[in-house]
Amino acid sequence: MRSLLISALVAASLTIGGCGLRPLYANGSKGAVATVLADIDVAPIEGHSGWLVRNALRDRFVATEGGRGQGKRLRLDVRLEDSITGFGVRADDAVTRERRTLRARYQLVDAASGEVLLDATAAADAGIDVVGSEYATIAAESSALERLASGVADQIVARLAVFADRGGAAPAAAPATTPPSP
Repeated sequence: MRSLLISALVAASLTIGGCGLRPLYANGSKGAVATVLADIDVAPIEGHSGWLVRNALRDRFVATEGGRGQGKRLRLDVRLEDSITGFGVRADDAVTRERRTLRARYQLVDAASGEVLLDATAAADAGIDVVGSEYATIAAESSALERLASGVADQIVARLAVFADRGGAAPAAAPATTPPSP
C-alpha cells in the first residue's frame, strides 16, 4: 500500500513539471523581471494619494542595486481617481458607512520613443465606519487610503512583472481598459 502511494506521488510530480508553471522572479535581482522593474521611472503622481502610490511603487521596484523606481529606459505614468461615497444612512439622514475607492489608470511608456507599451487599470476599495467622532472618521479614511495605495501598487507591480516575463507582450487575457466612471 505504501509503495503504491509513493509511486502515485512520483507519477504526479512528473506531470507537474510539464504544466508550464515557473517562478516569475527567477534568478532574483539578475532575472528578466527584476531587471525590467528596476529600469522603470515612476513619474510624479498628483495629490496625497498619488504620493502614497508613487512611494509604494518605488518601494516595490527595489529589485537591483540601482533600482528604486528611478530607471531610465521606461516611464510609468499613473492617473488616480480617489472617491468616498456614503451609503449607510440612518433615519435622520446621517451617513453611517462609507466606501473609499482608489482607481488607477497607468501606462508603461518607452522613454526614448514615447510609445505606450502597456495601458491598464487597477482598483481597490475599502469600507469605513462613520462614528460619532469626526477625528476617528478622518483617521479611518486616511488609514483606508494608505491600504488602498498599497493594494493598487501591488496590482500594478504584478501586472508589470507579468508583462516583463512575457517579453514585453501585453497579456492577451487582460486587455487594456479604462477606469469606470463614478
